[in-house]
Amino acid sequence: MIPGGDVIGVGIDAVDVERFRTVLGRRRGFAERVFTVAERAEAEARHDPVPGLAARFAAKEAVMKSLSVGLGAFDFADVEVVRGEGGAPALTVTGKAATLAAARSVTGWHVSLTHTAITAMAIAVAYR
Repeated sequence: MIPGGDVIGVGIDAVDVERFRTVLGRRRGFAERVFTVAERAEAEARHDPVPGLAARFAAKEAVMKSLSVGLGAFDFADVEVVRGEGGAPALTVTGKAATLAAARSVTGWHVSLTHTAITAMAIAVAYR
């Protein structure tokens, strides 16, 4: 048991930052489909936005894994990484992702992001 309830699912994902940089450069409109306006704006405020975007992408995939679903179950933009209290990352889940979470009795999330110049990682814990 964790503060806030029982763990429903845990997901983790890692992204190669340079490979992600290549995808962003080659796939026109990819960032607009995957990230919310706020996520893109926050990343663009950084010297190099790619590691932060890669970590957010990892968080979205970690949420899928925590809900035991695969690609296509919901739009990537249905999961938004926001700044919570004290600047820590938090999740806002909408659309099909919110519907799936509700069907699994998810009432909250814990998320952690990290990145280096090489790798970005995220873990998401769904709880009730």
